[in-house]
Amino acid sequence: MNFKTTLVVSALISSSFLVATPASANTQLAASLCDYVAADDKSRLRKKLKESRVKLRNVFSGVSCSGNNLLRHAMQSNANGTGQFIVKKLPKSDLASGGDVDWAAANGHSGSPIVADIKARAGI
Repeated sequence: MNFKTTLVVSALISSSFLVATPASANTQLAASLCDYVAADDKSRLRKKLKESRVKLRNVFSGVSCSGNNLLRHAMQSNANGTGQFIVKKLPKSDLASGGDVDWAAANGHSGSPIVADIKARAGI
């Protein structure tokens, strides 16, 4: 009887640790991506994505930097190199339907090279 109780309690405790770890890792990955975009450090951004074994198109919608997606964050930070890298990695359909060009026009970033790349790649 005591063995079963101990087994159940230890299983519950260990499962709570397993669930908490990925959430922390996802938060840390998002923070790193935001930092590398703001610093316009394309090589470190690529390295972080490769180390984490994720593709940018798979995590793009889940990453928010100060309330903006990675492209808008790049425009605000004048991080043209990383912004253009992100544009190349995202599907054309996501670029066309993302609303980033309209956002850039409304916030004074319409002259950004990132916007020009979005328009060229998405055919807007």
